[in-house]
Amino acid sequence: MVFRNADLPALFHRADETAIARQRDAVRDTRLQLWLLVLGACLAAAPGGWRVGDTFQPAAALSAAAYAGVLLVTYRASRRRAKSQWQLNRSAAEFIKSMCWRYSVHGAPFDAGFPDPDGEFLSRLEAGLAELRKVGWADPRASAPADDRSELITPAMRMLRGKPFRVRKETYVRDRLIEQRNWYHRKTVLSRRATTLWSATISVLTALALFLGVLRTFSVGESAVPAALLSAAAAACVAWSEIRRHQPLIAAHSLVEEDLAAMHTAMETVIGEDRWAAAVYETERIVSPQHTDWLVQHRR
Repeated sequence: MVFRNADLPALFHRADETAIARQRDAVRDTRLQLWLLVLGACLAAAPGGWRVGDTFQPAAALSAAAYAGVLLVTYRASRRRAKSQWQLNRSAAEFIKSMCWRYSVHGAPFDAGFPDPDGEFLSRLEAGLAELRKVGWADPRASAPADDRSELITPAMRMLRGKPFRVRKETYVRDRLIEQRNWYHRKTVLSRRATTLWSATISVLTALALFLGVLRTFSVGESAVPAALLSAAAAACVAWSEIRRHQPLIAAHSLVEEDLAAMHTAMETVIGEDRWAAAVYETERIVSPQHTDWLVQHRR
């Protein structure tokens, strides 16, 4: 049996789509702020010889407009709260996905001997989503008519839950554990490439600023403007790299990948049906966003 994201309830897809959209908005706003700041600095440093009339300087006006644009983007971002909604919807989507997998393959506490797995699943799912609503998550079901709300337990989830242990194990290992392990590996590779790119860019800009500073030390160059512009560009690159968190994510994703590899080996060799529920619970804990954030904070 194959179990994919398409087999998860509609609420997961709504939260996932919203998280992707809000992430795109947050990244776009931050990128625009940094570009406008660098552009404003470049225009402010432009020679003042180009004038319209006796006093008006177009370059200075454009520089002021760029700084005003930064303020407008900052205000818009504070009103939309794209970053917080991105994180809340990502947490909601991953929580729903994890609970659905635990239910479908008899992960704890929804093992085969549980008296009412459906009721417990719905109760725990709603309790977790209620906690997210307390901190600002907008439940998409609140604006949907009651008769349009999709079932939280899909037919595919019930079908997988009814399969023998061997089928549930193969499906979980292939479609969840290995899939997540490959995802973390890809993210690690991408973060390493991005770290190399931005580190090289920052180093080049800083080296050029250093070179100009040394020349000015010996009165070879009189203007400090080029060095200041290079510094501004390097600062923007540093800010972007920190916002994207490439370096700490490399360590966090590598550790999660290693833990999943160890769990994969254990599931294929020593974990039987008697220990299956606890193993699934531990795997879902490892891939949770909260666990990754904890690793990012403590493994810098």
